[in-house]
Amino acid sequence: MSSATRATEFTRPVRWQLATVADAIAEAEGARTLVLDLPNWPGHLAGQHVDVRLTAEDGYQAERSYSIGSPPEDARLALTIELLEDGEVSPYLVDEVREGDMFEVRGPIGGWFTWQASDGGPLLLVAGGSGIVPLMAMIRHRANVHSEVPTRLLVSARSLEALLYRAELDSLASAGDGLEVVTTLTREAPDDWTGHTGRVDGNLLREVAFPPDELPRVYVCGPTPFVENVAESLVRLGHDPALVKTERFGPTGGTK
Repeated sequence: MSSATRATEFTRPVRWQLATVADAIAEAEGARTLVLDLPNWPGHLAGQHVDVRLTAEDGYQAERSYSIGSPPEDARLALTIELLEDGEVSPYLVDEVREGDMFEVRGPIGGWFTWQASDGGPLLLVAGGSGIVPLMAMIRHRANVHSEVPTRLLVSARSLEALLYRAELDSLASAGDGLEVVTTLTREAPDDWTGHTGRVDGNLLREVAFPPDELPRVYVCGPTPFVENVAESLVRLGHDPALVKTERFGPTGGTK
């Protein structure tokens, strides 16, 4: 897609439409993926997000933004939602929504935090918790188009049980096409765990990231403090700030 075409995609007006839940998949501890049918979906790029609007019987409405986990090649839209105990929207989407239910969706939204295989690499993806969702769309897109762009995913999770897409990531990383997955567990690790533990810091980034002189394209997504710390650490390590793209979310669970 040319830059002119991409600009047209981003400026196209987005409208609310009804989505039908085609499937609801338990993804990890406290998280579920909703697979949606949207007859008028215009398509998206890996890294974009949507707004979800729920309307109660009394007319009260609540909106939240969620990253798209499915690649552009999929006919259906997949949203992976993490349960927030004090949330207004996520408890309904994670615990109550069933196949056949409907709610409103608007999108795709966002043009900065996107990647296509034609953009090239190397590609460094850094995720905190559910920040892996838009990065997973990039990884799935990469696999679908048989790209061998050197790609490293560094993902931070509370525990193995909370790690989203664990089995799929293991499978994709074993394909031998240049994808490497590095996991660090911040709260709880199995007794036989041989991977990293603790938060993502400058030392771990120095070990995992491509050298700055290779000019990797970097995408960082997660809670605001995580994203800010990772981005600042990468710049201190010599990475070009113009190549470090960030997407963050706050306590409401909405993408910002």
